[in-house]
Amino acid sequence: MTLKKWAFFIFSLVQIVWLAGCSEKSFDPIERERNFIASLNIQEPSLDFIDEQGNVIATWSFEKAYSGALLLGDDRVLLYGHQLDKIDVYTLSTGKKLYSKKVKIGTTNVYYAKNVNQFFITNSKTNTVTSFDEEGNELASQQLGNYPMSMASYKDQLYVVNYKDTKLSVLAIQDLSVKQEWPIEKSSHGIAIVEETNELWIGGHGEGSKPNSSVKRYDLTTGAVQGVIEMPLMPVGLTKTEDNVLVVSHGHNELYVTDFDGNVKWQQEVGANPFVVNQFNDYIVVAGYDDHTLYFIKKGQIQKTVDVGKGAFQLLVREEKL
Repeated sequence: MTLKKWAFFIFSLVQIVWLAGCSEKSFDPIERERNFIASLNIQEPSLDFIDEQGNVIATWSFEKAYSGALLLGDDRVLLYGHQLDKIDVYTLSTGKKLYSKKVKIGTTNVYYAKNVNQFFITNSKTNTVTSFDEEGNELASQQLGNYPMSMASYKDQLYVVNYKDTKLSVLAIQDLSVKQEWPIEKSSHGIAIVEETNELWIGGHGEGSKPNSSVKRYDLTTGAVQGVIEMPLMPVGLTKTEDNVLVVSHGHNELYVTDFDGNVKWQQEVGANPFVVNQFNDYIVVAGYDDHTLYFIKKGQIQKTVDVGKGAFQLLVREEKL
């Protein structure tokens, strides 16, 4: 090959690489100081970012079938899908992809532990949980029960509910070694840690002809059942706030607000098939999966509603804590 042809070849190769990099889709940036609640919608995958006034400030529409998302710190969002073989991490302030990481198909959930700056991926095909640092480097992996999914952490331990099994796995965050296994009901789903009473609360769908209608309270140290809170059908969305535990039951479209001892303060029928609840600013926000609507609730009353994409399934909150 002559020098001229070689130079042309190198120039063409550089152009191809540059064009490939430029073709990566980017999205509207979200300012670092801007508070938001984001709705991940999974029927037509998208992420709607909404401010305190209920205005949609940006919508990221996806070509991939993402089934879940979470915030990694304050300026990154991780997206994953049960049928996808990669996770994607985007920088919010630029709207650009930061990195992708190859994973095995079967991701059921991803959980971020802020105190150790690590995220954890559960997989229903391999029945494992795997830990990663924020840059996507794999740290450790552990075999678990059947279909691990719901996760929570407290201090140096990770708690994993095995959805199609009858046990909860308690792992050391550092190396994912199994420390305990607690007996739980099959099809358990939804988890919250109430450190004020040293308890872990678990909801669930129930199985077959026996749908679940309660949240069970377990001692955070021993796994002993401390109590049962009667709830509407299928309480699967649990969120702990500074003052309450919020529970949504998608079988009866109900929100229950309890104190840390399990006493129901008030309840509200809300949404169509809600799976998730969170707190944003002074509002409790419930996502209606079938009506594609977010409900902003204050003092037991719906204050406003926001239309979002189809299949509102998860809520991500970023706000500056005073």
